[in-house]
Amino acid sequence: MNNRAIGCILASLLLAATASCNENGRGPAVDKSSNQLKLTVVYDNHSGAEGLKPAWGFACVVEGLEKTILFDTGGDAPTLLANMAKLGLRPQDVEVVVLSHAHGDHTGGLRGFLEANSRVMVYLLDSFPAGLRNDARRRGADVVDVSGPTQLCAGATVTGEILGEAGIPEQSLVLRGNAGAAVVTGCAHPGIVRIVERAKALTEVEVLLALGGFHLSGDSDDSIRGVVSRLRQLGVRYAAPCHCSGDRAIELFADAYGDRFVPCVVGTVLDVGRMINGTGIEEGRGK
Repeated sequence: MNNRAIGCILASLLLAATASCNENGRGPAVDKSSNQLKLTVVYDNHSGAEGLKPAWGFACVVEGLEKTILFDTGGDAPTLLANMAKLGLRPQDVEVVVLSHAHGDHTGGLRGFLEANSRVMVYLLDSFPAGLRNDARRRGADVVDVSGPTQLCAGATVTGEILGEAGIPEQSLVLRGNAGAAVVTGCAHPGIVRIVERAKALTEVEVLLALGGFHLSGDSDDSIRGVVSRLRQLGVRYAAPCHCSGDRAIELFADAYGDRFVPCVVGTVLDVGRMINGTGIEEGRGK
């Protein structure tokens, strides 16, 4: 693991936001003058601080929108809930749960999370197994089946189902601001490039940040460098690969992106909501 992936990271990104977005995700996003849109990684293979437990899987919490969102639930509830508690995040404050795809390292914490808070809307693909859907309903959650792009609240949209070459359907989370967007992925089985392309077409703005599992573990260096090159061509200014991205891919992204590489581990915190004028990103992060 690159040594830049140690510790909690605060990064200001250019996701300015002042109004609400429409149902297809294209409008401006965050209707809050404070612009306190924050993303916290609560489940990942690597930990950034003592007391935060690493485990195979992914989950993050998005705060500062109309609704607090839990994106994926990791592989087990005890780890998820313990990390959330350590990071000062209460299950009771979550109003929306999004499941990217039906693999256990992304859905395994759902049952235990719902025992702590069942008053949530759970957004999952309509191709998910009926058992998972029915279990969530039995535990008191409202379940929303997703096929196409769906707005969760002002500033947050899911891409809807994207089917990759491996035949694994997946959806990703898009956070939309006036000056750009951030994409959060679970495993990126359909391909991180394809997901960014979908998000860019959906929002009609640049995707400034791609964060999450990029599913590049085991890929050759040439293949990974090709992905890096394509993302940069698409305008992705900041990259935060984690989970199933693979340690080698994380190293190559860190080398390619330099100070625009964002370490992503349990405990990573990203401030994605502050309004910045002009080229803003460099002004906000410092050169």
